[in-house]
Amino acid sequence: MSSRTNPTVAVLMGGPSAEREVSLASGRACAAALREHGGYNVIEVDAGPDLSSVLADMKPYVALNCLHGRWGEDGCVQGILEWLHIPYTHSGVLASAVAMDKQRSKDVFRAAGLPVVESLIVPADQVRGGHVMVPPYVVKPNNEGSSVGVYLVADKSNGPPQLDEGMPKMVMVETFAPGRELTTTVVGDRALTVTDILTTGWYDYDAKYKEGGSSHIVPADIPVEIFDLCLDYALRAHTALGCRGVSRTDFRWDEVRGTDGLILLETNTQPGMTGTSLTPEQAQATGMSFPELCAWMVEDASCGR
Repeated sequence: MSSRTNPTVAVLMGGPSAEREVSLASGRACAAALREHGGYNVIEVDAGPDLSSVLADMKPYVALNCLHGRWGEDGCVQGILEWLHIPYTHSGVLASAVAMDKQRSKDVFRAAGLPVVESLIVPADQVRGGHVMVPPYVVKPNNEGSSVGVYLVADKSNGPPQLDEGMPKMVMVETFAPGRELTTTVVGDRALTVTDILTTGWYDYDAKYKEGGSSHIVPADIPVEIFDLCLDYALRAHTALGCRGVSRTDFRWDEVRGTDGLILLETNTQPGMTGTSLTPEQAQATGMSFPELCAWMVEDASCGR
């Protein structure tokens, strides 16, 4: 993209999804980082029903997409930005939509030869009524992130999960993958490093976003072959989905099974950018400051992604 004097960057944040608060935190952090970097007129935009008219009037140089969850991460806002011809960050319409759909993204991963667990899409009422899969298994919405609405069924004796009434009518049920939580960020065409995520329990919403909810070892202290496989799988997942800009791929690794125990869980096309987030931490560990990462995303932005 051509440069101009103090081009306007609209930082899209908030929105109506279940991940609104995380998105606000990401957006504020990115806006502060861009102001620290300098060279941009940064405007924070809390995305509401009037988003298209707000952006049409603003005519920003770039939209830095810090929206998380439905509507902001699933291709919807990307379609608005394409319609308005506003260059934007992260993945385009198709890659965003497919990555947000956990079952369809698994189909893509399988076709690319990447290891994933078995999963089903079934009515939530059927899940409440009895085990639809031999435990241990996990129940989650098919199209939410940040571990929103995730249930772990560890043993048959527990009985079927009594899902919250706020869960969608159709949910994903997948085989539980035991082991350590690992993750790798891709920036452009480069997988950065591997983080080992340590928690005292389930890596849920609070563990991800509350101070002290988890601790991170970066780079992860794991065997070289597992480290290298994480980098390889993350880049292959990014490419297979057609991702652009920044993505983050999450894994589980069962040490007992060696390389066969490394399972790809999902790829996030809009990874968190909060003070406890993994992607800025990985960028910092590989020599890219948070302001530099945010500026890189802005300059990488385009339409037709």
